[in-house]
Amino acid sequence: MNDVPTIQPHSSDSSPAHGPSSPSRSSAASIDGTLRMCVLTLGGELFAIDLRHVSEVFEVEAVTVVPSMPSLLTGVTNLRGTVITLVDLRGSLGLSVTGTALPFAIVIRHGSRQVGVLVDHVPEIHTVSREHLLPAMQAGPAGARPCVSAVLRLDERLGGVLEVPQVFAQIDGGSAILSIA
Repeated sequence: MNDVPTIQPHSSDSSPAHGPSSPSRSSAASIDGTLRMCVLTLGGELFAIDLRHVSEVFEVEAVTVVPSMPSLLTGVTNLRGTVITLVDLRGSLGLSVTGTALPFAIVIRHGSRQVGVLVDHVPEIHTVSREHLLPAMQAGPAGARPCVSAVLRLDERLGGVLEVPQVFAQIDGGSAILSIA
């Protein structure tokens, strides 16, 4: 896994996520009412994750399928000697799950736990004002998008904000396999 892209926080409003660096946990949220968000596409739709929960991005080279895993958990991969559980959130977010494998993963952390969320493209880092966060729609089938806590207005686009604790809660509801990561 040479030339693995990782999150590199920048001071600009929009920047691609690459380069060897680990984000500072305090850099994601600032006192002035702005947030640092990792903006990604999943199933062709825009989503964002608070940068404080993102440790890195990598290109998925090989996936080992573990028998009897729920469809949410795709398998595991080796990232520099660490086994990372891979999660495909498309189905749980009501997005089309095609046969195409997602080429990148974002490693998110919650406490001492981590998981790789599969994504379409290498994400960008944006500094956004809290005023650009709108309440998420609660209409539709119960639990239609349980991980989406808000809607992010970014330029002329709208995207869901994925709430990392809810992502882990959804994974826990599906399986206890995450304990190997």
